[in-house]
Amino acid sequence: YFLDKSDKYDSRDVERLQQDDKWVENYLLWRHDVVDDTLKMIDESFQWRKEYTVNDLSESVLPKWLFEIGALFLHGYDKEGYKLFWFKVKHHTRDPKQQVEKKKLVAFWLEHYAKRDHGKPLTVVFDMAETGISHIDLDFVRFIVNCFTDYYPNFLTKIVIFEMPWIMNAAFKIVKGWLGPEAISMLKFTNKSDVQEYISGEYLPPHMGGTDSFKYSYPPLVDDDFQTPLCENGPITSEDEHESKEEIDADTKEAGELNEAQNLNQKKMNSIEQISKSEETDKTEVKPKNAKKALTTFKGPLLHISPAEELYFGSKETGEKKCLIVLTNVTKNVVAFKVRTTAPEKYRVKPSNSSCEPGTSLDIIVSLHGGFAASLQDRFLIMAAEMDQSSGAGVPELTQFWKEVPRTKVMEHRLRCHVIESSKPSSLTLKDNAFNIPAKTNEDLHIQLTHLLQINRRLEEQMNRCLWFQQLSVVLSLLSVTLAAFCFYLAYAQRS
Repeated sequence: YFLDKSDKYDSRDVERLQQDDKWVENYLLWRHDVVDDTLKMIDESFQWRKEYTVNDLSESVLPKWLFEIGALFLHGYDKEGYKLFWFKVKHHTRDPKQQVEKKKLVAFWLEHYAKRDHGKPLTVVFDMAETGISHIDLDFVRFIVNCFTDYYPNFLTKIVIFEMPWIMNAAFKIVKGWLGPEAISMLKFTNKSDVQEYISGEYLPPHMGGTDSFKYSYPPLVDDDFQTPLCENGPITSEDEHESKEEIDADTKEAGELNEAQNLNQKKMNSIEQISKSEETDKTEVKPKNAKKALTTFKGPLLHISPAEELYFGSKETGEKKCLIVLTNVTKNVVAFKVRTTAPEKYRVKPSNSSCEPGTSLDIIVSLHGGFAASLQDRFLIMAAEMDQSSGAGVPELTQFWKEVPRTKVMEHRLRCHVIESSKPSSLTLKDNAFNIPAKTNEDLHIQLTHLLQINRRLEEQMNRCLWFQQLSVVLSLLSVTLAAFCFYLAYAQRS
């Protein structure tokens, strides 16, 4: 393919294919490990990526009005923790002149998310409330479907269709014809009474029976609603004396609980004690044994962050309510950082706004506040930027620094939450190992499970084909017997 069509590919895609095993693996999984089919899909998707200049799509390239109408955007998570890709059908109108630009908007959002969250699958929501025949655009719907079936492998978890008008039933029968049997199983037709089977009310707007007060607007780009978590280095500016007292009481109570469990959790206690010391000094070096607690590391240009992708919390039954994040400054300058979360009422983060000296590491402890439980939908954002050596590292200096630093110089990395249920194997629920569980193990299991499901589907397809051939054989046999009997009858009649 490459020798014949190298001029039809973007060299950046070819380079990524040679270096990114996960990308290759996703293509293989989506095509059931059939190499010829996988190559064909890569060829088609690479040609499409170059035709739509996917690697160069940005806000400045696309017309501003496309973002302003709010027909397409990313917001919230489903119950499995997958990001929601919304298509507000009522804001879409058929116009052949704008079709290419609208398709590029779809590609922009998918590429934007793929680069940001490393290709974690999406859930597509077609919100068809208040829509009618004038909003039907099969060409555009087909393009969205093709993006997931042909261009972005293993990128789709399900398609949630909300309140599809009966007049569109015929149109969606056509859409089903474009989807394979696997994709058809991903279609979930819902209404107000059952949509929460897939998406919790906190991420559903009121007209869908939810409580999400989010209202789309542009600029800026819609993103996770990250906010400052509870308990910065010192009191939050907006909190009063009473709230500060509650925090101190909570700290005292948690320290007592930790002391009580000291004999059972000595290793974890050592980590917590060192973090307490880091809070007093705002920044400190971390001993090597602490750095080993997170076995996966994100290697950014300013900070190395462990764990790389997930924070492991226990359920209410397992009781694990603390996680450790280790930041390592890999630059020659002081790096300012701050931590934000999509659920600020749940989490206390210490320190959440500080700085890290060149070549040193720093522990951040993330703990659940009060009786809250971690959720798969919760996210954390770590922001980092280099500071001048002359800049101070106090709270006033950091506040001013974050107001003035250009967005282009800020490194951002996101972490998601993983909840360990008590029903899972004991190796996953040991509190002493809460920091030691590698995220890669979970990913490997997911990949293996997906692979088994793909094999299972192939076997089912083969069985269905065998049954079909069997039924066909029976029908043909019956026809042959009937024809032979008829021939014998005719011969007998002639002799008579």
